[in-house]
Amino acid sequence: MAKEKGRKLIAQNKKARHDYHILDTYEAGLVLMGTEVKSLRQGRASLVDGFIALEGHEAWLYNVHVPEYSQGTWTNHSARRKRKLLMHREEIDKLESKSQETGHTIVPLALYFKDGRAKIEIALAKGKKEYDKRQTLREKQDRRETDRAVAAVRRRQRA
Repeated sequence: MAKEKGRKLIAQNKKARHDYHILDTYEAGLVLMGTEVKSLRQGRASLVDGFIALEGHEAWLYNVHVPEYSQGTWTNHSARRKRKLLMHREEIDKLESKSQETGHTIVPLALYFKDGRAKIEIALAKGKKEYDKRQTLREKQDRRETDRAVAAVRRRQRA
């Protein structure tokens, strides 16, 4: 079988970018069971309720839903078990010191395969206030409206 190349996205946490200011991002490996990998290869996972906790100089991923593998037997995994993240000690220490500050948390952003290995993109984030969320939505709508206006002008110029 040929070795996989590139990046194949499995799941993305769009809600995290809406609810948090992303300060810094990291890539980490995951310790998975065989049936979890098979389930992920089918493109089935949810990061919505996920979070990362640091315990004893180790990073753990909680509440990420990887459904049971349909052809699995008694060796199947539980869907919301905690999973260990594989990171360098310096990165874990840096995350630990920054996450101690008030309002900071560590959230998963994306789950993907990179060259055949399961990886997760995590972020050090600070919670947004309600008015920040409204401001972000307003900016997004303004950008869309200007893009539409520019596209309409270009279409008229071509015709």
